[in-house]
Amino acid sequence: MTSAQFDPGAEFDQQLGTLLKKGYPAISGKTDDEFAELVAPLRKTAIMHSAEMAPPTAARVPFVLVITKDLMPADRAMPLTELRGKPGFADFEPEDIRRFSAIKDLQIPDGPAYLVLDVDRGAETLNVRPDDAMVTITEQGRTPLTVDEGIAFITHSPESLQKNNCFSLVGSRCGDRRVPALWISEGAPKLGWCWAGNPHTWLGSASCAERAPL
Repeated sequence: MTSAQFDPGAEFDQQLGTLLKKGYPAISGKTDDEFAELVAPLRKTAIMHSAEMAPPTAARVPFVLVITKDLMPADRAMPLTELRGKPGFADFEPEDIRRFSAIKDLQIPDGPAYLVLDVDRGAETLNVRPDDAMVTITEQGRTPLTVDEGIAFITHSPESLQKNNCFSLVGSRCGDRRVPALWISEGAPKLGWCWAGNPHTWLGSASCAERAPL
């Protein structure tokens, strides 16, 4: 039985509605109906996996619907995020963003869409170096979020970005010491990067419990 306070089916519908409203189908070369049909199988998965989870908060949500860079590259998705009416932006050249991919230990589902389950922005890793946060996340039996997943998180839960409480995306790397991160700049969501060995009082490292494929 699902929680009386949280309806995962309604939450999935709301997330899908957000993507439709933001124009994801047209950018990915699909009609609204085609796009909705593509992700529809994940609705049942969301309901099944979220039945016993707590309702979403700014810090932690039961699931996030992720559209991968196969359909929606990060440089196209980031400007569609917003915080209190201000659109997001990326402090990367598009070619540089595309160099970042999931680290080898992550099992990212194949296909254009999937769910990340039990997503947490990582408040306990605030002011912890991303290298060390990775150890903590692994010890918890969790895995770090990727760029695609982080953008999806703030697309559906923009309130997860709060002053002095934002997050790194340790699950994506490009072969150097940079770690992508999401924070607030001049009131807007920003995709930037920090060094893997540097702590920041205002950055944790976001993680999830698991991923569910189409």
